[in-house]
Amino acid sequence: MAAVNVAGGQAITAPSSETFTNEQVSGWTGFIGFAALMLVVVSCFQAVAGFVAIFKEDYYAVPAKDLLITVDYTAWGWGHLLLGIFGLLVAVGMFAGATWARIVAVGFAVISTLVNLAFLDAKPIWATMIIAFDIVLIYALTVHGREMRTYE
Repeated sequence: MAAVNVAGGQAITAPSSETFTNEQVSGWTGFIGFAALMLVVVSCFQAVAGFVAIFKEDYYAVPAKDLLITVDYTAWGWGHLLLGIFGLLVAVGMFAGATWARIVAVGFAVISTLVNLAFLDAKPIWATMIIAFDIVLIYALTVHGREMRTYE
């Protein structure tokens, strides 16, 4: 800590640059930034799937016998849209390095994976792609997540 004199003779201690060198920051910090960007991409995909299901109801028309879960696609679309909006908000927290955002993002990715697993019969390539992105997101956040936290 360095002391700085101000008017009135009082000394204020300011943190030195040594305060932040206790943690080793590796190249994986970029991978966490990548994970935050992946969350933005997955969230946008969720929102697009939601808009399509809401405004073009027959787009996801699949025979009921082929579905894992039978559901009204308009309701399913609102679920995807809300999941996408929520994911974008969490991504903002991740870019800021907030610990809560990393935890919530892992939960988001798990829920997104399960939702898209149920959606697999309706759009298999789309759902598989989002599931793969979710797995990359979970990996990045659980293995190297602490390296991007904010210092207060």
